[in-house]
Amino acid sequence: MVEDALGVDETDGGEGPRPEDEPGTGIVAAFGRQLKLVRVAAGVERAELGARLGYSASSISSYEQGRRIPPPRFIDRADEELGAGGVLKVLKEEVARAQYPAFFRDAARLEAKALALSVYAAIAVPGLLQTEDYARAVFRMQRPLLDDDLIEQRVSARLARQEIYDRRPAPLLSFVVEEFVLRRPIGGREVLLGQLEQILLLGQKRNVEIQVMPVDREDHAGLGGPFNLIDTADGQRIAYTEVQDDSRMYTARAKIHELESRYGIIRSQALTPRESAEFIEKLLGER
Repeated sequence: MVEDALGVDETDGGEGPRPEDEPGTGIVAAFGRQLKLVRVAAGVERAELGARLGYSASSISSYEQGRRIPPPRFIDRADEELGAGGVLKVLKEEVARAQYPAFFRDAARLEAKALALSVYAAIAVPGLLQTEDYARAVFRMQRPLLDDDLIEQRVSARLARQEIYDRRPAPLLSFVVEEFVLRRPIGGREVLLGQLEQILLLGQKRNVEIQVMPVDREDHAGLGGPFNLIDTADGQRIAYTEVQDDSRMYTARAKIHELESRYGIIRSQALTPRESAEFIEKLLGER
């Protein structure tokens, strides 16, 4: 395996299971042990810490035992309340990565700091465009079934990714979404309508372009499946593909050039952003 400075496989980017993927181990468990040590050293009981921060004693216990992943806000406040001097905060970014499925963690890290993203979606509405209700419906449909706590964790993580819209300078975001994705009522008709409305709202942002690929197109360059292109802060472009909970990252120039060309053709075959907005408005009118 050949890796670049980002730790991405130059050939296919595939990854096997890692220790931190298992509940109760890895960075989440390490943070939990550290939290308990700091809390005990400060002479603070779990119930007292929970009362200060607005959490139950059982939640504090779950964080300390590595059974639940604490949100970034909790880590910041716990560090301050316990006078940890940054010992907890220094683990915040790694703990945040653990909230994503193992196959998506590296992509999430790159996405959060990307200068630009290009997304071709052929299965479901892209995560960066999803509403909370739509995201929850997507996770509820996953097989094997996910536990309710894990579903809520995944929903929170997906919505947290949408902080990218508030970043400055704003990254350039391009999406091409298949028409049938926008017609599939995942979660029910009302959930879909709310999702379509959110797509229209996000499409009004100056740094966001959303295009629809109509089902009646005779020429279609996207039959190879969905993929993302990620432009990093150091000027590198990385490709990300995902299928059946397995992911690959590509940095080899030949592969990137192939997918760049393919995305350009896909965009030319899709409706323009203005036409796409009008198309989605018509879908909303079909209610």
